[in-house]
Amino acid sequence: MVNSASQVKQGPFELKGKDFITMADFDQKDIFFLLDQAVEMKNLQKKGIPHPYLNGKVLGMIFEKSSTRTRVSFEVGMLQLGGQAIFLSANDIQLGRGESVGDTAKVLSRYVDGLMIRTFAHESIEQFAQNADVPVINGLTDLHHPTQVLADLLTIYEHKGRLTGLKMCYIGDGNNNMCHSLMEGAASVGMHLSMASPSGYGPNQTILEKAKQLGQANGSTIIYTNSPEEAIEQADIVVTDVWTSMGQEAEQKKRLQAFESFQVNAKLCSRAMKDFIFLHCLPVHRGEEVTADIIDGPHSVVFDEAENRLHAQKAILKTLMKY
Repeated sequence: MVNSASQVKQGPFELKGKDFITMADFDQKDIFFLLDQAVEMKNLQKKGIPHPYLNGKVLGMIFEKSSTRTRVSFEVGMLQLGGQAIFLSANDIQLGRGESVGDTAKVLSRYVDGLMIRTFAHESIEQFAQNADVPVINGLTDLHHPTQVLADLLTIYEHKGRLTGLKMCYIGDGNNNMCHSLMEGAASVGMHLSMASPSGYGPNQTILEKAKQLGQANGSTIIYTNSPEEAIEQADIVVTDVWTSMGQEAEQKKRLQAFESFQVNAKLCSRAMKDFIFLHCLPVHRGEEVTADIIDGPHSVVFDEAENRLHAQKAILKTLMKY
């Protein structure tokens, strides 16, 4: 089992039909249950054992933002689970012509067994969840990226053998969906998290304060600083993300200047633990947020991390949609 907390009785009947909008939607035993399920999904696939838990089920996938890993992992995941996935861009449905989010959610709920949405405004997915009669899964918003972080936790467990008590460091844009979901994920599993970003690029204060409160309940410390050197000291896991996310292209020049001293490189990483692992959700801009020798070096587990999107998402799909 991923953690002793997963021995607490918890399972699909408690989670059936639940939405997966943020990491904070699930408590510690829920997250460990999902991680155990992800380990099972991965083992079954590696052994070539069919596992059609979602035979006859259909997932609707709405994309307002482009994607590689999210689309392929969800689509392949549904196929491997015995179901099907339908790709819908905003231009493919009436949402792109002004139909309300509420009406779209109500209609699609009559056709599919679950909805995965990758969009800009977090409020959009919250409206979907409020109006849909099937589970709604957050494939990414500007505020949160929980499915990626579940895969990150799986990757850390595989390489470190535990989650609780480890120190994770995030360096880069703090007001970023990855940073926000990492805060909630780390706080939930009892992992310490230190974050560093330039002044003016810190995390959402409401999410930060809630994560700190959650961390106190689970023995986790959540720290924010403007010093990457301070944040990375003795870190077991080092994480970064692009400095300019989708929709921020007009700010690129300004951001490159602001984040210049926040690059993850060999000098900075010398402060981390000698056996640290490096994570990045991809795509990456080598030479900007991270140097090639780090992301392509022996500490990098980014392709294990990318693969684990498939297994983590299959765990979510099975748990929320099977029964």
